[in-house]
Amino acid sequence: MTKTIGIYLFDDVEVLDFAGPFEVFSTAARLHARSVPGDQPLLAVTLIAARRAHVTARGGLVVMPEHDLRSHPALEVVIIPGGIIEAELERPELIEWLRAVSPSAEVVASVCTGAFILAQAGLLDGRPATTHWEDLEDFRTRFPDVRVDAGRRWTNEGKWFTSAGISAGIDMSLHLVERMACQALARRTARQMDYSWVVQETGGTGR
Repeated sequence: MTKTIGIYLFDDVEVLDFAGPFEVFSTAARLHARSVPGDQPLLAVTLIAARRAHVTARGGLVVMPEHDLRSHPALEVVIIPGGIIEAELERPELIEWLRAVSPSAEVVASVCTGAFILAQAGLLDGRPATTHWEDLEDFRTRFPDVRVDAGRRWTNEGKWFTSAGISAGIDMSLHLVERMACQALARRTARQMDYSWVVQETGGTGR
């Protein structure tokens, strides 16, 4: 069965926060299709925004999402990237959407300051989480019920994942390819991307 990965976009999203995972999953899907001709797609990545309108990422990159919060397909994986997230923290339809889609998702993940959005929705209470090193103290102060783990590239408890700053989302996404498919495909994906994958043990928090 094809697993659909939805990456949420918003104005001032950090480019590599969403583009890194997008590249990992789309590359993994392409490599799988190459090695198993005729098989159904392994992964499908879609970009989602609050409204189906152009999003301007940090640095001025303009991106057109494919779906809004009400029109997307069923999602096995939900990824919330970071960036300048203050407006998103005050967007009730986003918080409600996260609470609605999370129970049926196999993986709910954040990159960088995207952890603030998951925490705002109450999804990280009592769970380990991390974010960009520059924002760790603010994260601890705002969300005292979250178990902040500053020493890892990414954290995991069951289906809940968070990664540290920006490029750490690539390492987390490669682990998710390993989790959803196999280690061999994850390693081939990193090799295809010419990326030095920082492999991290799950630390007993669950796969």
